[in-house]
Amino acid sequence: MAKSKADRYGIGMKKFCRAHEEKLARALAEEGPPRELLALHLEKLRWLQHERLVHLIVVCLTAGAVLFCADLALLPPELNPAAAVLTAGMAILLGCYFVHYFFLENTTQHWYRLAGEAAAALAEAGNKEKERKQDHGSEDL
Repeated sequence: MAKSKADRYGIGMKKFCRAHEEKLARALAEEGPPRELLALHLEKLRWLQHERLVHLIVVCLTAGAVLFCADLALLPPELNPAAAVLTAGMAILLGCYFVHYFFLENTTQHWYRLAGEAAAALAEAGNKEKERKQDHGSEDL
């Protein structure tokens, strides 16, 4: 399988999530997802939770770096002339991390709801199968 540039650099996170959501939505719209699809969804949800945790740590460390740079910027300008530029650059980076973390958090919450819907659809399908078997069994008597 050939790797694209997005695969190598992780640029396609939104596309990856959207494609998975569409696949799960199609399965839910049909007869409900098979158990394998629900298991795959839960596995991808674990990956997304890990990604979210890593980005939370990165956001916290970047926020600390912004505060450190802001402290440097409070020093007299002749002691550290680049501190204001460094603070502005780090603040922009922190803003970008917040936007991405916001996406990860909302996607995770959405996937929790999808997992619940998929599990409910499987349970409903199982109940229907059970009722069908019971009805079929009582007809034989």
